[in-house]
Amino acid sequence: MSVSQPLTIVLILVLSALSILLMLIRPRNLPEVYWVGAGAALLVLLRLIPLRLAGRAIAEGNDVYFFLIGMMLLSALARDNGVFDWVAATSIKAAKGSPGRLFAIIYGVGTIVTICMSNDATAVVLTPAVLAAVRKSKAQPLPFLFACAMIANAASFVLPISNPANLVVFHEGMPPLGRWLASFLLPSILSIGATFLVLRWYFRKDLCLELPETNESVELKPGGRMVLYGLGLMVVVLLIVSSLNKDLGLPTCIVALCVTAAVCVRNRCNPLPLAKEISWATLGLVAALFVIVDALESIGALRVTEAALHRAEALGPYVASLVTAFTVAVGNNLLNNLPLGLIAGGTLTAMHTHGLMANAVLIGVDLGPNLSVTGSLATILWLLALRKEGIEVSAMDFLKVGAIAMPVALAASMAGALLMHAVFPTT
Repeated sequence: MSVSQPLTIVLILVLSALSILLMLIRPRNLPEVYWVGAGAALLVLLRLIPLRLAGRAIAEGNDVYFFLIGMMLLSALARDNGVFDWVAATSIKAAKGSPGRLFAIIYGVGTIVTICMSNDATAVVLTPAVLAAVRKSKAQPLPFLFACAMIANAASFVLPISNPANLVVFHEGMPPLGRWLASFLLPSILSIGATFLVLRWYFRKDLCLELPETNESVELKPGGRMVLYGLGLMVVVLLIVSSLNKDLGLPTCIVALCVTAAVCVRNRCNPLPLAKEISWATLGLVAALFVIVDALESIGALRVTEAALHRAEALGPYVASLVTAFTVAVGNNLLNNLPLGLIAGGTLTAMHTHGLMANAVLIGVDLGPNLSVTGSLATILWLLALRKEGIEVSAMDFLKVGAIAMPVALAASMAGALLMHAVFPTT
């Protein structure tokens, strides 16, 4: 394809933009993968991009696919073996009738799940268990459900494994674990703390009524304990792999398969049904997005984002990083953080951008979805999970909370990032 052909360029731009728009709107409630997949397929069928380019783009996502498969398997194992139900019931018992204490406990649990199992597990798998437990406690459910949704993003950059978007943004070169922690540990702590304070204040009226104490407990079965041990092994392995600056996807998948095999042998069950628990549509969606972003890059469309980053850099490192973080954060909610993360990652790679600016981009990608329900697929799936349980949270309801929580957490997180950069200029 020749990039000098104006019609080709226009068609690629139109198809790409239309695919992402339809992904967000979801006409006829068709899954996102159909719209983005159709756009990617048309790019190839109409010969707007060569098949070789599409194949290379799909192959670029191997690390992300393996990571998602591993985390989906572990999440399914944890759910099927009662781990999340046990965690939620134990939280209710530990709260001793105090909704404020219960909120803090569930927020803490969500933080740990996000850090160790990624934000999707918190938003999609932990939420139904929390809802079931909260309903038994007679508490108002919304504060606890919002805690699951918000912490899924607020804690999603503690570790590289805490959010698949981290792998997308840094898919050309994940920072070693030591440098990652030096860059993001303090910003993450401030993000988690700021989000907690905002939610605790916003839902203060719902959290002031005493709850009836309960001594009901849920016993964690041997299979569930084995899953917990497997999760611990997963974290240790990934920390070691990350410290060696190696890709995270394949180790994640291997450990998940080993844990799955061990649990299935222990439970004497067939592991094949677990394959249905993997969202193959999500993997297809990610692959199609890689194709679309590479198509945009092939016609020089990323020069627009490169020019914008150049203009921001002219403002000086501190102002530039703040402007970039807030721009990317808001952009998530117009474009969704997966395609935006891919575009941002491609831009950072093309410009060989590292350090504070790259950190600002990642923080914006991870925290931005706390503004609205369109910011990330995890939040959209969280919303759908609530609807299945008969709970309606409108886009405006979410925006009212997010319009306070996201900017406050982002400002606090960027303050931490600027401080760390001042202390360790290479981060």
